[in-house]
Amino acid sequence: MAAKSRPQELEPATLTEIRTQPAAWREAIQVVGERAHDLCDLWASGKYAQVIFTGCGSTYYLALAASALFQELTGKPARGVPAGELVMVPGAAYPTNGRTLLVAVSRSAATTETLQAVKAFHRDRQGEVVAVTNYGDRPLTATAAVTIAIPSGQEQSIAQTRSFASMYVATTTMAAILAGRNDLVSEMERLPAAGHRLLSTYDDLAQATGSNLALDRFYFLGSGTRYGLACEANLKMKEMTLTHSEPFHFLEFRHGPKSMVGPTTLVIGLLSEANRAHEEAVLEEMRSLGAAVLSLAESQADVAFDSRLPEPARNVLYLPVLQMMAYYRSIAKGLDPDQPHNLDAVVELEWEG
Repeated sequence: MAAKSRPQELEPATLTEIRTQPAAWREAIQVVGERAHDLCDLWASGKYAQVIFTGCGSTYYLALAASALFQELTGKPARGVPAGELVMVPGAAYPTNGRTLLVAVSRSAATTETLQAVKAFHRDRQGEVVAVTNYGDRPLTATAAVTIAIPSGQEQSIAQTRSFASMYVATTTMAAILAGRNDLVSEMERLPAAGHRLLSTYDDLAQATGSNLALDRFYFLGSGTRYGLACEANLKMKEMTLTHSEPFHFLEFRHGPKSMVGPTTLVIGLLSEANRAHEEAVLEEMRSLGAAVLSLAESQADVAFDSRLPEPARNVLYLPVLQMMAYYRSIAKGLDPDQPHNLDAVVELEWEG
């Protein structure tokens, strides 16, 4: 008997979640705004030597992107560390002197390594915790001094799309508020409209590129605040499509990885303003080696945001088209984007010690 097909009227949850994410961005900005007073009080009283953003999988990549932007805006040392590393090798993360603000990011607020990292953090009296999540009633939130919960980012599918973007917008808003950049917070109110335009304008490009099964390897390049986003886009390609995919900093790609480039390669560049000339030179070199190239930027790119937003406020716009590209590739390969191979929505472990 042939397998039952999905009813025509029911589109995969992943597609719905990608397309509806701008509403979750709006809620993220609103929720952080409502917690601004608590965040500012915590920031002013904590006298922190550093800020650590932590998570697992997608949220670790979010931590990389968020920490880079946080340090850029506030001037306070910040970095992203996997939650499992905070548990197993805390001496490599925490300073011997000074307090730490730990920003724990978890879609479910129930991931074992993140909970264990926060538990150890409190036990050792390192500082305070801010929780960023899509669920406000889970174990992680009970341990936080401030919780930022974005329910509209919740998902049915396993691979994070809407949830990741909503939590990233929340951390961006938080960084802008703590940096005293209310101008950026105001500008971010225009993000949802820019996201809707992007999804509408580039759906055909995402489908054509993602469905091109002649491509068999994908490289995502991003530097600075965009490297963590390149890592996350790479992870979506791996999870949803089971395709060879890797992220790199732009200039690092020349130092060995370019040996993998050929006519079945797509090199995707998340272009910045300040370093665009150097980044475009890398893309042109890869094109000369036979690769296909896809560029994303505010303007004059294959995917042009045309948002008129300041660069720190618009980084989330790199995500939707790349998420759609992974979705369409999953469909073209006959896979289920809602249920990637070997994965679970929440990693919960039996933990000893």
